[in-house]
Amino acid sequence: WSPPRAVRAGTAVRGAGSAPAHPAPGPAAAPRWDPQPLAYQELQSERTEVPVSRLLEETALGRPGSEDSGCGELVWVGKPVVFGRAESIAGKYGVWMKDPEPVPPFTRETTWRVDAVGTEVRQLFQYEAAEQLARGYPAKVHFLPRPLESTGAVVYHGGLFFQPRRSRTVARYDLRGEAVTAEREIPGAGYHGQYPYSWGGYTDIDLAVDETGLWVIYSTEKARGAIVLSKLDPETLEIRRTWETNIRKRGVANSFVICGTLYTVSSYSAPNATINFAYDTATGTSRALSIPFENRFRYLSMVDYNPAERQLFAWDSFNMVTYPIRLS
Repeated sequence: WSPPRAVRAGTAVRGAGSAPAHPAPGPAAAPRWDPQPLAYQELQSERTEVPVSRLLEETALGRPGSEDSGCGELVWVGKPVVFGRAESIAGKYGVWMKDPEPVPPFTRETTWRVDAVGTEVRQLFQYEAAEQLARGYPAKVHFLPRPLESTGAVVYHGGLFFQPRRSRTVARYDLRGEAVTAEREIPGAGYHGQYPYSWGGYTDIDLAVDETGLWVIYSTEKARGAIVLSKLDPETLEIRRTWETNIRKRGVANSFVICGTLYTVSSYSAPNATINFAYDTATGTSRALSIPFENRFRYLSMVDYNPAERQLFAWDSFNMVTYPIRLS
């Protein structure tokens, strides 16, 4: 693997070698899928909490409004609830999802999972419900026509939206037809380690879903590493509108969107992290927050919001967890 082109001072980059041998599964263990050769990026910062002055380029922070969104601002995140655990090194970090607007034969209970460690990540695991995921037995395994990069994928309206490896494009994989039906380049977007979240993982391009539709979170050279947020057409992947925030992407651990507002997580490893910033697309303003957020297993590689369940889904060091939330 190639190291990112720019890494801040005080940050170490490390890669993983081959996976250790796995013990023989017991009778209740999940079937073992042979992981691909392992090559992935992790960044470990010496600091887990970055001062507001380091993350924000502007000093005047406005308070987001509530523009007929039908819901309010995030005010509370509860304790994580574990739904399942990945047993092999390929599942150290990954992404798991439910479709808030499913297309038959899939339902809101159909659950999807990708173990994201590897050089050729193509396996998308399908489960009939989260309980089946907890037992570890997939109903089906989809083999993506192109390898997936990192943990930014989402499932929405019958499609898996993902970033193909080593590209600045976003693709839509139709879950019924089992084929890529749309693909589009995100102009100027950094990729493969240029503008990741603080933990690394080639998290340059992150997709998100909220009550209003499909989003992509990234950065560009023009934005100088600040988070850029674009609204996408879910069928054509055309960019409908773009917002450039003043939140440094490398300075936060992850992010998600609720009702048109981008929220960021302060640390991927600190046990007592916070939701530390909000950017409201209705007003184009940011504000600092301090909502407690627990990293129980201390390696958070994915956080997404599910608008149908009003919960956060996360992947924390092999563990697939949910967080209850409260909106004002």
